[in-house]
Amino acid sequence: ITEKSLELQVQEAYLEGMKALEEGDVLFAARKFNEVEILFPQSDFAPKSSLMAAYSYYSQDYYEDCIAELERFLKVYSKNKNIDYAYYLLAMSHYQKIIDEKKDMLSIIKSKEYFNYLLVNFPNTEYSSDAAFKIELIDDILAAKEMYIGRYYVERKKWIPAIKRFRRVIDSYETTIYTEEALYRLVEIH
Repeated sequence: ITEKSLELQVQEAYLEGMKALEEGDVLFAARKFNEVEILFPQSDFAPKSSLMAAYSYYSQDYYEDCIAELERFLKVYSKNKNIDYAYYLLAMSHYQKIIDEKKDMLSIIKSKEYFNYLLVNFPNTEYSSDAAFKIELIDDILAAKEMYIGRYYVERKKWIPAIKRFRRVIDSYETTIYTEEALYRLVEIH
């Protein structure tokens, strides 16, 4: 009876995961990538497999699974050379969950937080320019949220809360397209 070496088992599982990912079977691919990590956690394949499992989930819009996988990766492999990519994929996973300014704010806030972290800690990576662009888009969404709430207060003749919302747009999101309307609304209220 011949027994496969551990390294051979790791390589086979990784290749099976890659093949499944190419064929579109992301759940099987993620399971195979996690198997690589379980078989030989000290190998060079382990952190790479963990990232590939996260990417597998991300590629088919399983954002919650991707986020869980990446958060675990950041705890276990905090000194890995691909940590910038992990933060980028984590920010993108939260960003993809954004529906519009009227819905849950957690995804918006989390994605902005991770994109900012990426810009501050990894400014010279290939992901920093996209992160800066995404932050501008997120600021537009946040400004739209403030304008939406401000208009709601104007309709109900709640002037002070409306003024605070429009001021926040001018103070915090001055580069967005909503600045002009916020100024107009402030003049209108006063």
